[in-house]
Amino acid sequence: MLGPGKRCETGRAAGSRALRTALAAVMLAGVSGCGADAEPSRDSRERASAQRLLDRQADAVRDGSESRYLAAVDPRAEGFRTEQRQVFGNLRRLPLTQWSYHVGNVRPAGKDGGGGSPSRFQADVRLRYQLRGDDQAPVSVTEKLAFTKRGGKWYVSDELPGSDRQLWEQGEVGVVRGKRSLVLGADRSREDLDELARKADTAVSQVDREWPRSWPHRVVIEAPPSLRDMARLLDAPATSYEGIAAVTTGEAGEQTKAAADRIVVNPEAYGDLSGDGQQVVLTHETVHVASRTHTSGATPLWLSEGIADWIGYQATDRTPEDAAAELVRAAEAGKLPRELPSDRDFRFGSDPEELGRAYESGWLACRLIADEWGKDKLFGLYLRLGSTQKSQGAAVEEVMRSELGIGLEEFTERWRAYVRKEVS
Repeated sequence: MLGPGKRCETGRAAGSRALRTALAAVMLAGVSGCGADAEPSRDSRERASAQRLLDRQADAVRDGSESRYLAAVDPRAEGFRTEQRQVFGNLRRLPLTQWSYHVGNVRPAGKDGGGGSPSRFQADVRLRYQLRGDDQAPVSVTEKLAFTKRGGKWYVSDELPGSDRQLWEQGEVGVVRGKRSLVLGADRSREDLDELARKADTAVSQVDREWPRSWPHRVVIEAPPSLRDMARLLDAPATSYEGIAAVTTGEAGEQTKAAADRIVVNPEAYGDLSGDGQQVVLTHETVHVASRTHTSGATPLWLSEGIADWIGYQATDRTPEDAAAELVRAAEAGKLPRELPSDRDFRFGSDPEELGRAYESGWLACRLIADEWGKDKLFGLYLRLGSTQKSQGAAVEEVMRSELGIGLEEFTERWRAYVRKEVS
């Protein structure tokens, strides 16, 4: 699992001295500062030029005009122009209801060889877009763009490092809409995307059967071409996601009308799984979509990841001996964990065996709660932790005593015994 410019402002002054100061400021305004006759700064002029150019390009996206879209692209930047032609084709396939730009900070990037006037600059640009039927609010991403002036006209000439990378920049995008899903894939076969949509629809149905609160009942899947491309979408090293079949983006505790989460699939790790394993993964990630607004900093990862696995395995006949391979090996070596996994144990890029034990331990902790206290208590524990403002340690102890009638120490003892019984 994304600066405002300066403004001229006036305020109320008190006392005669303040009044004289204010009058003097007004008289000097024509010379410098915020007066109506003050010449705009170079940054202001460049920002305005970039905004006009990108507004025209946004109009072209909404109107479906490739020629007007490419008219904003530097004619001499051949490689970038070729990329943008493919980007436009991809955008035409997306069910967009909004596409707009807002130019923020600008900075110089060179001068021409003649009179020395600026011919290039760079700008931070906020792109906002929305997918019809899937995004309840616009998605906001940052682009860092280069602009070049040729023949008296400004053009977009490059996208710079530091931009939020998007799927439509990673190859030819295919779009498949399921009954409860939207699947977007770059350089993926139609067969792959259809199968993802089918499993995503099943995942939504499985989550609907278990999750007790309202949620959008839809998911958006992004399927990049490679692990490296997945990491670029998530702005992280590829090594962080080796062995991770899928990741859900989105911030815990956001408002219900936040933009839709994205489930990003790792084609390598996901492709290595059986059909049942792929279904468990997509259902797991769909639980995160459904539960995000009921998750807070007080929710331990063993609970949020464990409940996602618990729902994911509900539609299967997988036993702990089948699905908790790392804990089985730990039991054989006499090295079963003595404590519930900490949040740090779930870090991507950790040792794969340790990460596997963390996920399996969280699953069995939630399975224990459902078996011993019932699934209503499991969801009650989750929902109450998601609504508290207390620190995680204090909240877990308090809510666990309220929902289960025991504290964390006694629960941990029961969990250790349960794990030993299930995997030994």
